[in-house]
Amino acid sequence: MNEAGWARLLEKISENNVVPIIGTRLLVGATGTSSLQAQVAARLINDYGREAGAIALPPFREINEIVSQLKGRIDLLDLCDDVRRALHAVSNAKDFTIPAPITQLAAIADFRLFVTLTPDDLLARSLSHRCTVNEIIHALNLTTSEGSDLPRDWEKKPGEVHLLYLFGKAHAKSSFAIHDEDVLEYAHKVIADGHKTLNVFLGELRNRSLLLIGCNFPEWLSRFFLRATNDKRLAEKYRRSWLIDQLRPEESFTCFLSSYGGGTEVLSDLSPVEFVAELHRRWMAEHGATANEPERQAEETVPRGTMFFISYSRQTDRHRAESLRQSLRNMGVTENEIWFDRQTIEPGNEYRRRILDGIRNCQYFLPLLSRSCNNRTEAFLFKEWEQADDRLPMNREFLFPIIVDDDFEPSLFTAPFIPKWRDERHIDFAHAPEGIPDTRLEAKLKKLVRNVRDEGRPS
Repeated sequence: MNEAGWARLLEKISENNVVPIIGTRLLVGATGTSSLQAQVAARLINDYGREAGAIALPPFREINEIVSQLKGRIDLLDLCDDVRRALHAVSNAKDFTIPAPITQLAAIADFRLFVTLTPDDLLARSLSHRCTVNEIIHALNLTTSEGSDLPRDWEKKPGEVHLLYLFGKAHAKSSFAIHDEDVLEYAHKVIADGHKTLNVFLGELRNRSLLLIGCNFPEWLSRFFLRATNDKRLAEKYRRSWLIDQLRPEESFTCFLSSYGGGTEVLSDLSPVEFVAELHRRWMAEHGATANEPERQAEETVPRGTMFFISYSRQTDRHRAESLRQSLRNMGVTENEIWFDRQTIEPGNEYRRRILDGIRNCQYFLPLLSRSCNNRTEAFLFKEWEQADDRLPMNREFLFPIIVDDDFEPSLFTAPFIPKWRDERHIDFAHAPEGIPDTRLEAKLKKLVRNVRDEGRPS
């Protein structure tokens, strides 16, 4: 892309007129050779006792390939669970680093809408460092009433970014695409009832330029996606979009776009990873002085009238806390009704005071318990628990300890205050495996939300 092309792209981005579509080719390690898909596939191969060298895995389509080979002898629902667990294990390992292209895109504050074609939460994690993230999950097994769409007033919420998981999210309560036939079903769902479940989001995609980066679509899906996100025929050039992939001039999709692609421009001089790095460099050169302001402002803001305070070990249980936060959002709890501190380091004195103030003023305190957390000898969250325990006698309906391990064994926990809650105060412990509330806890949380709404208290 020449300088004039970069200038046009950056201008449209600054006008909130570009939506990035994130694909698998951006999920690579620092060297650009180790992809997240390959790591997940290698774990599946190891779990099923197969020789990795005996299976040819095409780059960035490794999961599709290994699932296609296993599905004849393994139930697909079990395979979906196994992929989810493998993805979780890889992306939450101690030595795992979120790929640089993901963190670079998340840092570009002019992007307000994102679409990811992958089921991981890496982009949401990165975005959460600078703003509130509204995750919209397109899933096959959710009814219209359970699904979510882009809020119609989304542009009036400058501190919020909206992220659509087009092919589902690796989430315990919903399905996600693990092979090409799944992708076909998700595409069909867009055609069949996208006007019901994703009407607002699809409308915004049709009215904005798209920046498709490393999507690695099968060719049929590339054509479908471009048409589904256009109000008119592709040949009727009425908006500019960019496809960032190293397609060869002779490839049939490249030829198709050159004949019928309208305003879709194929940029193949840089790899998707290199393109994002250059886009980030240019945007930061223009906005570097103010790029970190949203994060600083977020640290200085104390949520008022908080309904739920989620207390968790940031070193070990962040992904579980994120899942619980999203479950509360799905129950109708707004972002500013949840205190959810995303700092991964122990907070400074002033911010500690703000956290403790938040506990004093919240309506319900949710401490997350796990074996990993139980093994910690010291952490600021024990101060949070002490503050909650001091407040407890004033309100019995306040403290709800939640075990986030897969198994439910309250008797095993010995960390500060837990034995007291269990043995002296006889508080009922709840269960949310990997942060997903079980049926009993889900019903309880919904009841608490209804109580607050019915009482009409400000929150």
